[in-house]
Amino acid sequence: MTNNSIPRKEYPRPQFERTDWMNLNGEWNFKFDQENKGEKEKWYEGADFDKKIIVPFTYETKASGIGEEKFCPNVWYQKKIEIPPQYKNKKILLHFQAADYITKLWVNGMFVGERKGGQIAFSFNITDYLAESNELNIVVKNEDSQSCFQPRGKQRWMDNSYECWYVQTTGIWQTVWLEFLNEVHLQSVKITPNIDTESVEFTYELSGKPDPALVLRTSISFKGQQIKTVDQSVIRTTQTFTTNITSEFHHWRVFHWSPGAPNLYDVEFTLMKDNEVIDQVRSYFGMRKISIENGNVLLNNIPLYQRLILDQGYWKDSHLTPPSEEAILEDIDKVLEMGFNGVRKHMKVEDQRFLYWADKKGLLVWSEMAATYEFSDEAVQSFTEEWLEVVKQHYNHPSIITWTPFNESWGVKNIYTDRKQQKFTEAIYHLTKAIDSMRPVIVNDGWEHTISDILTLHDYVEYGDEFVNRYKDKQKIVNNEIAFNKFKHAMAQGYEYKGQPIIVSEYGGIAFNSEKGWGYGDQVESEKDFLYRYESITQAIKDTSYISGYCYTQITDVQQEVNGLLNEEREPKVDVKKIREINRT
Repeated sequence: MTNNSIPRKEYPRPQFERTDWMNLNGEWNFKFDQENKGEKEKWYEGADFDKKIIVPFTYETKASGIGEEKFCPNVWYQKKIEIPPQYKNKKILLHFQAADYITKLWVNGMFVGERKGGQIAFSFNITDYLAESNELNIVVKNEDSQSCFQPRGKQRWMDNSYECWYVQTTGIWQTVWLEFLNEVHLQSVKITPNIDTESVEFTYELSGKPDPALVLRTSISFKGQQIKTVDQSVIRTTQTFTTNITSEFHHWRVFHWSPGAPNLYDVEFTLMKDNEVIDQVRSYFGMRKISIENGNVLLNNIPLYQRLILDQGYWKDSHLTPPSEEAILEDIDKVLEMGFNGVRKHMKVEDQRFLYWADKKGLLVWSEMAATYEFSDEAVQSFTEEWLEVVKQHYNHPSIITWTPFNESWGVKNIYTDRKQQKFTEAIYHLTKAIDSMRPVIVNDGWEHTISDILTLHDYVEYGDEFVNRYKDKQKIVNNEIAFNKFKHAMAQGYEYKGQPIIVSEYGGIAFNSEKGWGYGDQVESEKDFLYRYESITQAIKDTSYISGYCYTQITDVQQEVNGLLNEEREPKVDVKKIREINRT
């Protein structure tokens, strides 16, 4: 159920889709609370919300209708809605796809609860707060901070932007929506493909009490062709089953997912009692395998050369929030048009609609967590709790092939020698593997690795001859005999290289000298100079036999950083066909 006039009107959670929902994006009442007096004065019972804001865009953005970049630690939202009468006896969940950083919720003047975390989706059960009139008066308070113990990614923690840190994101920044359910329903389904056994594993979580009379039907199809249907009794709130999905209508019997052939199976989960449907969810999965063998990353048991581009997911007028689904598609299409086969999503957990289209179009994704910038017990706890939610929520996307919880020692700045910080990254590695044993985990991207499935290096050397000279002896790199990028080394002290694949996961960052802002190294004069430098360094990386991929910085300019292949309006700075030719040579 949607309104065509609201922004971001598409279904926000395409990996777990239901029919009965209501999009709450659009105009809300809004109020700044610089002095943090709203709770004391009970604004949730009634207050003069003196501004309007367009959700899901934050007040710092032009798209919100406010465009105030000054930091405010407390902001309030208010909206009244009426629940359609057919949903009066349903369970009502209020979902936030993402809000930064602490979210407190009141409904009809009553406190419902609070959640912490700026990168994850979360929900509140508001069923018991519905008024007799079917009205909901929703009041949200978001608390943000400039703390470096808070996972914040590229959001600045000072009053002004600088270097590669940008205007902060405060409050609701992804879709807000209602979902209407029966008391007993599916809470989640974890989908694990196995191409070697031609099977798929489903782990179901049920909300409500199990009942032997409940039947869960799992129906798998491919492009409308039925593959398999399995019925099972629901006797536990969590249960797992595995089924073979081979079929006779294709000579390979199973359709694999890959960048060149992003095949997706559709799956429908139907919960029934006495032949009556009480819940129905649509999803999908891709049959693909990521593994590591003999210093190579393998996709479906075949060596994969990764041609990635760094993508920070910022837009000029809406910052971290994609302004529309069309904008998401434009970015993905341009990445593919330029000859890249994937993106490294940098310091941002991306909108689930982006991941959906990456799944559909065959775009590889490295999923990276927003960093803290100081190390403390508080930072460890906040980071760990949020990161594990990220992994669980995005587990089913076949496009995600790598988890990257840490980048360039941010938040663990003394990791090179500090055992506590090293142990923290080890813990995150193993906790991630406990949830997801399939995908590689990188710790810590760029340099000073502890335990990591891939050895990644960030190096902004400008031309190929210097790169070739530096990297001609692999052993000197992996054994810390050669420093790079401001005297960094590949491994943290006490750790050894163990034959992992090696990828240059940041390089380039070329900017034109006519642009206001900064890039890496000397700025270039012309497209000819740009392409010469781009080809020189890119080809040097490809010619280094032990390197199995690269990630160029970056797809677009971001605020004061002007080293994108596209500007903030997504206009190419150089001929994209020539970029493609260099990448695909």
